[in-house]
Amino acid sequence: MTGRPWLVVIDMQVVFGDPASRWAAEGYPAAEQAVADLAEVFGDRVVWTRFVRDAQEELGWSAYYDRWSEFRLPPDDPAWELTLPISETAPIVSRPTFSKWGPDLESIVGDAPLVMCGVATECCVLGTAYAAADAGRRVTVVADACAGATVALHEQALTLLDTLGPLVTVTTSDRLS
Repeated sequence: MTGRPWLVVIDMQVVFGDPASRWAAEGYPAAEQAVADLAEVFGDRVVWTRFVRDAQEELGWSAYYDRWSEFRLPPDDPAWELTLPISETAPIVSRPTFSKWGPDLESIVGDAPLVMCGVATECCVLGTAYAAADAGRRVTVVADACAGATVALHEQALTLLDTLGPLVTVTTSDRLS
């Protein structure tokens, strides 16, 4: 792997940050501030991701949205908007899957190391880190720049991610620099 690392900011969206949402991530405000600080440090090497519903709801996704029917929203609904200001030229990868790893993200980051943060630790962060690690990528997950549905789920996911070393490393933003 070559080059400076890319910061991959996973799903920092209204739907996960709004305390009234059933998908709200506990600890979102603190994680949001840590993400903003990291994004400033990484500058033009930040890629943002968004979880958006696929209206086709292929295979098991239909049953998933039967459970979460209030999230059967079109991709341009304000609930899917990012909560942090981003540059007009910043790349955004939108996917209807938990994992954001795939050809779109890979084409942006090349073979550089990945630093990941965002929400939800036990869902989209975990899924993206696993998929990138499966592809042989070195991944660093910044614990204090992530939030889960609950603090307990966040911590459990970090424990799982920590078992994947040396492909995945869990750290904190103060230890990253």
